[in-house]
Amino acid sequence: MDDVTYYPGLVFALSFIALWLSARFGASFHMGQRALDEGTRDDFGVVLAATLTLLGLVIGFTFSMAINRYDQRKNYEEAEANAIGTEYVRANLLPAADAARVQALLTKYIEQRILFYEASDQEELRQIDTSTAKLQAELWSAVQAPAAAQPTPIVALAVSGMNDVLNTQGYTQAAWWNRIPFAAWAMMIAIAICSSFLIGYGSRSNSERAKILLILPLVVSIAFMLIADIANPRHGLIKVRPQNLIILSETLRAH
Repeated sequence: MDDVTYYPGLVFALSFIALWLSARFGASFHMGQRALDEGTRDDFGVVLAATLTLLGLVIGFTFSMAINRYDQRKNYEEAEANAIGTEYVRANLLPAADAARVQALLTKYIEQRILFYEASDQEELRQIDTSTAKLQAELWSAVQAPAAAQPTPIVALAVSGMNDVLNTQGYTQAAWWNRIPFAAWAMMIAIAICSSFLIGYGSRSNSERAKILLILPLVVSIAFMLIADIANPRHGLIKVRPQNLIILSETLRAH
């Protein structure tokens, strides 16, 4: 079952509610006490500034982690398209019948790889993974037979290229499994809750409280949603589009 961070909209809603309640709790906690004197408020301001600074650093660090994972998925999509395109050309080094079989299988394989990037339903994804594994076995068998019959350096190039095709799919899958650690999310949320509590605790009047108690939860929740969106390969607005694979597929169909 997917965790909450797979759904950016849900991350925004839950984090906003949690942070707003934390701020309200801080305000109500301070309401029955006397106002902070000047010295205490100065100390409180230092603590609040340090907490907000730490929150900003943690959000920035987590955002950087999400961006790196997104870039990694993009790079592997490009590498996968290059490997398939190269192997399609190298297949001509095989005997004519074997070359035609490999190229036909690669054309089907590209379509499955495009579907992998575009799928969001788990059942559909399982079917794609099954079809991909079957095609990989057929592709390897298609180059293994001629390589065993004619173990020449030229045929070895086609085998090496097929090995790259299979490896890049594994690298891509690993990159899509590489999520932001739960500990990073937990630390970021804990610091955000503390910050919201301090904002509520330090508000001086009802009018000030009504405005401030919404600003920080809203801004931080938007940041959380953006991080979840970028870090999430399938659910969200920011996704890796398989543009290199699509262009390659169109090019091969045109030949």
